[in-house]
Formats: sequence, structure tokens, C-alpha cells
Amino acid sequence: MSMTKEQILKECIEKDVEFIRLQFIDVMGIPKNVAITFSQLEKILDDGMMFDGSSIEGFARIEESDMYLRPDLDTFVIYPWRPQNGKVARFICDVYTPDGEPFPGCPRGILKKVLKEAEEMGYDFNVGNECEFFLFQTDENGRPTTKTNDEAGYFDLDPVDLGTDARRDICLTLEEMGFEIEASHHEVAEGQHEIDFKYANALKTADNVAAFRLVVKTIAKKYGLHATFMPKPIFGINGSGMHTNMSLFKDGKNAFYDPADPVGLSKTAYSFIAGVLKHVAGFTAVTNPLVNSYKRLVPGYEAPCYIAWSASNRTDIIRIPASRGAGTRVELRSPDPSTNPYLCLAVCLAAGLDGIKNNLPAPESVDINLFRSTQEERDALGVKNLPGSLYEAIVAMEQDGLVKEVLGEHCYNAFVKSKKAEWDQFRMFVSQWELNNYLSTY
Repeated sequence: MSMTKEQILKECIEKDVEFIRLQFIDVMGIPKNVAITFSQLEKILDDGMMFDGSSIEGFARIEESDMYLRPDLDTFVIYPWRPQNGKVARFICDVYTPDGEPFPGCPRGILKKVLKEAEEMGYDFNVGNECEFFLFQTDENGRPTTKTNDEAGYFDLDPVDLGTDARRDICLTLEEMGFEIEASHHEVAEGQHEIDFKYANALKTADNVAAFRLVVKTIAKKYGLHATFMPKPIFGINGSGMHTNMSLFKDGKNAFYDPADPVGLSKTAYSFIAGVLKHVAGFTAVTNPLVNSYKRLVPGYEAPCYIAWSASNRTDIIRIPASRGAGTRVELRSPDPSTNPYLCLAVCLAAGLDGIKNNLPAPESVDINLFRSTQEERDALGVKNLPGSLYEAIVAMEQDGLVKEVLGEHCYNAFVKSKKAEWDQFRMFVSQWELNNYLSTY
């Protein structure tokens, strides 16, 4: 529910809010914040908050460091887990230049720009994310280990699932913050969990993903656990994904639904699918931004590796869930929860809109089990592979102009520079695997 400046100030007084966190997210998806006291709030709501952008990854250079945070009033929320006296509230902010212009390196602003393009085409973009995460035990110093807090599996419950209480507390906290929780359950791997919240417009969903990650980590810590959204923290078991369910609405109706089509999809839906398939390799560095992301995207662990779509097949990168009518949606299964949610949704939407604008035809659906297929079978079907490493993903991104167009030169250059440096660090690092296999033999 939207609130005015006056309503927010009144609520802060009535509920004894003393501290306000002005949050934003950097290009790499890491949350940042500046805290102010209530005495400064009215001024900040009027004029914004100046901060040093040169200290933030991918933001301004030292000679252009002054930036302004402008709170989005619709994102005001009081943190339920903070003290009852002198409470803490939060705004999510957009980043502006001193000239009052939107900062081109602000991920939230980048998503807004693509949403504006969709709006001009008559579309509202709705998204629901399925965020998976692991809960690990901590050591005697409170540092995270990779020892899971349970040995449960898919949909298991007490007493096997020892994360039930933490997951319950997370859900209650999220509901207090205005989330509508649809389901929570133990996932396939030991110590792995999923909490699903109701879809919303893309900007609110991206805000929700950022808030969700903070809440999960905060509540887990209360239980002496460490929550991680690292895609593949343990070799040999499933990694964590963030399946992204997307739909376009036009004039209040789902533009992806056509009851006359054999599988209930409209021409708009087919072109959207075609656009995503055309660009998915190019934007994989955004949706799967870590070296570790590509240790999840391998055959055998339910994560997609192949560029194809199906109305039912979970081994394809795009699946169309069974719901039709208002619930018709395109599920992209490759993103993982380490992605910057604003950039992730921006590139997904831009790719789909490219398919619609150019009337791209979707390829034939692929309904075989791709995990069990041979390279020859996939070649015969025209199915290509996703990038197999962060390096391959960067190369694919540089060959596909869409991502640079969406991110803008500032954000794109900062992203590529950071990811190339990350790859070089990984490439040159001598791992324990190498020592185990080579030190004695050679």
C-alpha cells in the first residue's frame, strides 16, 4: 500500500521508529545502506541523501563521486526483528546524480527503463521468483561451515528437517513486512530450502528478492545458522536456483494466453520465448554471475544446461507451467539466487520484448529428457548448450549487443571488468583438487 510522506512521518512517530536505513544495491547485486536517525528523515524525503559513489562497486569514479539516494516511498517498511524501542525502518532507494538525473549505473533504474519500454508497448511485466538457499552450521567462532543442519530431502518434515523452525520464523517475518507467502518447503539437497512468495510487478519483485535475501540471512543467524545463496556450495548435490516465472499483461489480461492454441499459448508468448532463447546465452553472465554458478549448470542435478523450451519438460531451460488463463507464464530455469535481481529481470524482459518486436517464431518444443540425450541427438534437434563457465558467458555477452544496450555503457563496462577480474583470479588459483591429483604424481 502506497503511503505519503506525511503518513510515513506520522507512523514513525507513533511506532517509535528511531533509525531508517536507506538501501540500494550495487552493480554486482550486493546490498548497501546508509543509516539516518528519524530527525533527518523529513529532509531526506524532500532532498535525498548525498553519498560517496566512488566507494561502491561499479558506481562512480573518484572525480564524479557525489551521488544522491532518493527513497521510494512505496518501499517503506519497519523491520520486525529489530528492537521494539527505537525501531528500525527501511526504504529502497534510487540513485541520482547531483544534476538530478537518474544515475546510469543504478541497477534499479536500469530495470525501470526497460519496464518503461514495455509500458510503451502496452505491457505490464509480472514476475514470480522461486528462491532456493542453504542453511549451514557455524563453527565455534560463528563462521560458516559447509556442514548442513539436516539430512532431509525434497518435501521432508520434522524430525528430519531441522530447518523447519528457522524457515517458519523467516516466513512470519516476511509476512510482517508485507510479503504474501505461497509455500515453503525443504528442497532436494541436504540443508536446502525454498520459500515462494506471490508474484508482483517486476520492480516490486526485484525489491522483494533483495529484501528476502536479507531476511533469510538475518533470521538464520538467530538460530546459529548461516544462510547462503551461493549457487553450488557442495560438490555432488543439487545447487540452488532462482526459477523466474514471467508473464505480460495487456489491458488487464494475460497476453501469453490463447485458448485456441494447442498448448494455450499466444503468438506474443511464442515470440517472447523466442527472444529469450535467442539471447539467453548472451545474458547468462548476468543471471549466473559467479564462477561458482557454472558448477550448478551441469547435467545430473536438475539444473538446465541446454537452450530449448517445452510445455512440460523440466530439463529444458524454459518450461511452461500447467496453469493457464491468468496464470499462464514462462518459467526461465537457469538464473541462480546470486544474480542482481534488477539486472536479471531487465535482461530477461528486454530479450522477450526483442522477440515480440521482431515477431520471432519460437523453435519447436523439445520434449525428450535432455539430461539423458547425446550430443548427436541435441545437434539433430538444434539444441545448443549454455555457456559452461563464467569466461564463456562473458564472451557470449560481448557477442550479443542486447546486454550492453540494456545495462548501458557505464554499468556494462563495470560489470565486464569485474567479472573478467574474477575469472582471472579463479583461473590462476591453485585449488585443493589440483594438489590432491598432481602433487604426488608429478
